[in-house]
Amino acid sequence: MNTQSTRSTPALLNIGRARLSLRAPSADTLSRIARALLLPLIGLLVFLFAWHIAARNIDTSLGQFPGPAQVYEQTLGLIADHKRERSREAAFMERQEQRNAATLAKNPDAEVRLRDYTGKPTFVDQVGTSLVTVLAGFAFATLIAIPLGILIGLNGALYAALNPLIQLFKPVSPLAWLPLVTMVVSALYVSDDPMFAKSFITSLITVSLCSLWPTLINTAVGVSSISQDLKNVSKVLRLPFMTHVIKIAILASIPAMFTGLRLSLGIAWMVLIAAEMLAQNPGLGKFVWDEFQNGSSNSLGRIMVAVLVIGVIGFLLDRAMLLLQSRMSWDKNAVVR
Repeated sequence: MNTQSTRSTPALLNIGRARLSLRAPSADTLSRIARALLLPLIGLLVFLFAWHIAARNIDTSLGQFPGPAQVYEQTLGLIADHKRERSREAAFMERQEQRNAATLAKNPDAEVRLRDYTGKPTFVDQVGTSLVTVLAGFAFATLIAIPLGILIGLNGALYAALNPLIQLFKPVSPLAWLPLVTMVVSALYVSDDPMFAKSFITSLITVSLCSLWPTLINTAVGVSSISQDLKNVSKVLRLPFMTHVIKIAILASIPAMFTGLRLSLGIAWMVLIAAEMLAQNPGLGKFVWDEFQNGSSNSLGRIMVAVLVIGVIGFLLDRAMLLLQSRMSWDKNAVVR
């Protein structure tokens, strides 16, 4: 018995050490956790403190500049407004259904219909509208920029012909495009029962015109920078043009392409706010403009809520594009930031 217990003691000690090693994280792990969580938290707290101190010392024509506490209160108020509006919509639709049921009970052949709820869009509704608009504009710009960028990157003569036009239109502000786009849409988009509102089409086209250039340029640079070895492999294998584009050009230029896509998405989100202000498309830009024109005591706080939401959504859109890049990139060991 003593011999067995003596033999089992080292085994028990090893199990104990293994459990301790599992429970106690290493110094490197703690350092990574601190860098990933603690440092951003410290930066956020410092920002909130500086914002709180600065807001107390700024007085505007609409009152004191809102600090973090006031912005939090306005956020809760906007959420409550959204819930009340949704309750009104549900009650409105329920009344229609009851009225239609009573009508059909009296006359089964009667024609009934449900009218859409025409209440004022809430802040949450406007955030959704802005997201739909920016993603539609970004998708439209991407469908133009990537194929054209591939063609420009593969053909030096085409690049020489189009590069002056790209450099000419790339720096044009959305405020310059918007009046022209508005006039063109009003002249061409004429319908008694339009599928989309003119303000939505105007914002979409303006976003596309301003955001396609980074993707176009980076795609062209990525395709034109393909290594000569890959080009020689394509020639040796006698790959057809489309096979060369798909198997060689696109795969080799994915890092540069996604750099352009991330820049384009950020520009699209930034441009959209200005476009919505002027086009009066019911999104975040219109919300900011309406609150500015309203001039109430809550306006500054609500505008600050919109500013923070715009920043958070822009960050999340960039992270989503970064995640997509890491999934699609052929080099899984590449550092993506």
